[in-house]
Amino acid sequence: MGRLTKFGEDRAMAVQVIANDDQYILNHCTRFLTRRNTDARHNFGQYDPSDPRARICEAWRFPIIDSHAETDGADGGDDGGNYAFNRVTFVYRAGEPGSSGVAGAGGTPGQVGVIGTFAKLYEPIALSPVRFLGEPTGYFAVALRVPKGQAYRYKFMVDGKAMLDPVNPQQIREPNGHTWSRFFTHLCTQPLSFESWELAILERLVDHIMPFRTKDGQDFLQFFYNQLDAQQKKRQYLFSYRLDQSVGIVNFMDNLVAREERHHLIDYKICLELIADIVRQRATDIEPAKAPKEIFIGLYGEMASGQVAGWDTSRYNDPTYFLQMLRRHAFTGAFSHPKYGGNASALGWRYLADRFRNAGGETLFDWERAIEQPLGTNADYHG
Repeated sequence: MGRLTKFGEDRAMAVQVIANDDQYILNHCTRFLTRRNTDARHNFGQYDPSDPRARICEAWRFPIIDSHAETDGADGGDDGGNYAFNRVTFVYRAGEPGSSGVAGAGGTPGQVGVIGTFAKLYEPIALSPVRFLGEPTGYFAVALRVPKGQAYRYKFMVDGKAMLDPVNPQQIREPNGHTWSRFFTHLCTQPLSFESWELAILERLVDHIMPFRTKDGQDFLQFFYNQLDAQQKKRQYLFSYRLDQSVGIVNFMDNLVAREERHHLIDYKICLELIADIVRQRATDIEPAKAPKEIFIGLYGEMASGQVAGWDTSRYNDPTYFLQMLRRHAFTGAFSHPKYGGNASALGWRYLADRFRNAGGETLFDWERAIEQPLGTNADYHG
């Protein structure tokens, strides 16, 4: 890769353009965007029937969000400064007659750029043509060094005309009525999919699934945090949040249904509303999220049996299916890589490492050897 080029120096966190690697870009986009199927085989309820994204395999992968391991002396060098950034690659495909391209009807644009809240909104950043064996491919791309832990909005500028990303399904409507495409970087803790009351209900449900609210679990979290010195706390908790939020599982779920499992967002929206109504019927004098633990324990058991008193099956037929999905997402979030929004500061892994030891007292789950610095100790892996 080439040297990073400064862009937007007066911004607090100046975005930088990374030299394009055409092979990297083609490897990450062609298997999803060059398919010639015309049927909506990738629509699982998340798209309108006429949405062209329904023809695209895993459209949620765009823009490409990747780790940024390249060192640059002015921006961190060997001290891990680049760990706080992602490499974000924007890809635009010019439409081709008879292809599955969604960018337009044939022809190649003269200029393609991108504007977004990661840089100056009034200065488009140019996308360069992507080539294969010296020949144009119809793709345009640019890679940027963007801070982690945030959500951003953006649009493409094609021959001077602003347009939404025709591939990325994430969109956000501003209070002024304008719609933008959206993406978020690793370790994002900004609510993306759920309202505050939905997050609170989810937290109560997750509490019953995971061990971190038990006395042993809470003792472990408290012991782990107390044993860190001030410098370790500053490093380990740079991107984390409240430890009483089941090590970030709900945040992981919020991120998950915003991107990879967007087709399940409607399941959550319907079921959380049904659960809130049921809890409200059983605890009439208190907000559902603050209802006694016994009510959620009882509700959890009823959902497992498939027989929930007061559940409107005309809106969602199978409460057991939702519970199984909830459990899958909760366990995945607790023990996945922290970059996906859960397992805050690797507390899920630390819990396993502390719990499972051999006769000599050594951990049987030495996760740090496999994980990138500064979270782990592996110097070869970059996340």
